[in-house]
Amino acid sequence: MLRLFLSVLRLAAACIWIVASGSAMADEATTYPIVIKHALGTTVIPKKPERVATVAWANHEVPLALGVVPVGFAAANFGDDDGDGLLPWVADRLNELHAEKPVLFDEGDGIDFEAVAATQPDVILAAYSGLSQADYDTLSQIAPVIAYPQAPWATDWRETIRLDSAGLGMAAEGEALIRKIEAEIAETVAGHPELHGKTAMFITHLNATDLSVVNFYTTNDTRVKFFADLGLTSPKSVVAASLPGKFSGSISAERVDDFDDVDILVTYGDRKLLDALAANPLTARMPAVARGALVTLGRNPVGTAANPTPLSISWVLKDYVALLAGAAGKSR
Repeated sequence: MLRLFLSVLRLAAACIWIVASGSAMADEATTYPIVIKHALGTTVIPKKPERVATVAWANHEVPLALGVVPVGFAAANFGDDDGDGLLPWVADRLNELHAEKPVLFDEGDGIDFEAVAATQPDVILAAYSGLSQADYDTLSQIAPVIAYPQAPWATDWRETIRLDSAGLGMAAEGEALIRKIEAEIAETVAGHPELHGKTAMFITHLNATDLSVVNFYTTNDTRVKFFADLGLTSPKSVVAASLPGKFSGSISAERVDDFDDVDILVTYGDRKLLDALAANPLTARMPAVARGALVTLGRNPVGTAANPTPLSISWVLKDYVALLAGAAGKSR
């Protein structure tokens, strides 16, 4: 069915003139074809892409940050307070570019391949994603695909920008964007010296009514990698518990003493979870819990942006750093 659908689209595309959606000027130094190697294969970009589609989380933010409006990208399914499928920093950027909302792919049940194909893209960006080999192979029937460099959901914000901007033929612009974000981070962190030398751990998916297991993000996860940008380090306990290729882990609450070297705890949750952690005889032994050195993030845009992306970093940076600094002040 998909092959037939693609054939019809290619025939239609041959009969109409396709105008690029918000396409930026190509880097004059870029030469084609561009060859990009990644975990799922090797992708060849034969010429400057004009119609750009993205799948999975945040990849659309790279072209948007560089002034290119994708013809389609995944609808937000977390932190979207108004239900329009756009996170606030994405909506702001579309407004800045005077662009209409593109086609939004519903990925609640996985990638909608036919919806992606219907946008007739020249390239599909997915540097930050969890694509399976089958997903990649199917998308590659539609257009060249940029996948992750090593493991699913482990591409940090810098590599996401590098890979996706390379797929756009805008590698130089991507590097300039990285430098701009790094400068903004450095300026913000410089105002909070209390973060220097502190360790942080990101615990997740905790149930306030059952704290028998502590789940956490490993050093492979982008949220944890972002701690280093903010002047924090991962404690030795988290480093030791981080298995290669895994972005999350879990331990029995009976082993929480393993994490005595954690200064700051960050988690998705609310006051109910904080009270439960403090009341539980096991988790209450964690120094960060005992001192109240915790940052709680709900299902709101700030919590969503703790997973750093090219546009969300600037949007959340000051608020997030202030929360971490407050917790650092309560640590040892």
